[in-house]
This record gives sequence, structure tokens and C-alpha cells, in this order.
Amino acid sequence: MSVTANSWRGEALLELDGQAHVLRPSFAALVAAEEELGPLFPLVERAAAGELRLTELAALYWHCLTSREGLERVDFGEALVTAGLAGATRPLRSLLAQVLQGRADPA
Repeated sequence: MSVTANSWRGEALLELDGQAHVLRPSFAALVAAEEELGPLFPLVERAAAGELRLTELAALYWHCLTSREGLERVDFGEALVTAGLAGATRPLRSLLAQVLQGRADPA
């Protein structure tokens, strides 16, 4: 089965260890990320300035995963490091755009 992201939901794909993971910045996911990381607007500003920490990236992605089945958070973090920052940050722009702009209206 092929995993795809639904752009109307603001989803993005993250490839780790040859497996695709769907990231969805839902209200619940963003609230959970904010509880852990603090306000999201400063996080977006740090990302724009190239100052986003790996722990922040991993936490944001962790909370936005649509499925954590078979994943442990520490292993997820290790997979991000293995993917390298270039690969791990590909979906970041999409997620941060959702934080700032919200979803597009499909109508």
C-alpha cells in the first residue's frame, strides 16, 4: 500500500529508513507540540532564521505523525538523524506554512 499525503489537510510526507510517514498539523497535534515546545510563532521565527533545534524538529514531527504504530520516540529521533538534516527538513516548510496560514479552502 502506498502512503500519500493529503495537501487539503495540510499533510506532508516524511521519508525515514525507506518508509513514508504522514505528518498532519491538526489542531490537537499543534497544541501538543506547543505544550512541549512553547509558543509556535517563535518556533517559526527560529526556523526561518535557521536556528531550529533538532529536538524542536523531532518534537513537532512526533506530534504531527498520523500514526505512531510500531514507533518509539527515541527510535524516531534516531531515524531523523540517520536521514540527515536535508532529508528530515523537507516537510518542515509545509508544516510551518500550516501554522502561519492555515489550510487552503478546497472549494
